[in-house]
Amino acid sequence: MKKIVFIFCLFTAAKWSSAQKIESIYFNLYTDSLKKGYFNYINVDGKTADGKWLPLTTTDVMFSANNDSCLRFQNNDLFIDSAYARETVTVKAVLKNNPAVWKEVTIYIRKRGFDEPLKTNREILDEMSRQPARKKNKEQ
Repeated sequence: MKKIVFIFCLFTAAKWSSAQKIESIYFNLYTDSLKKGYFNYINVDGKTADGKWLPLTTTDVMFSANNDSCLRFQNNDLFIDSAYARETVTVKAVLKNNPAVWKEVTIYIRKRGFDEPLKTNREILDEMSRQPARKKNKEQ
């Protein structure tokens, strides 16, 4: 009886470990551009053998970027120094327990500054009132 329980536990553990094995990784970026002088969170998700998605951190993946002293990672955060001169950053994520699984993405640097003023409520409402009214589509 003990052998049967042991074999069942062994089989269950093997099945569980294969379900948690990461088969592929993907970048799930929150923005279309990175900002200089800020920590930019680089989100990487892993797809398991059973089709589930898991968020990955630096315990799971190793990050690298262009070989430039203006770029540095702190966990999943990429800091871009204001002296960085290029228009893009290429980020690579490699799965630590299986280096054959990796992904690379090129991300643009934001060119526009943060000094432009936000529109007031009145400006937004004025713009909306100037737009022509939408006609409802009547299907017959």
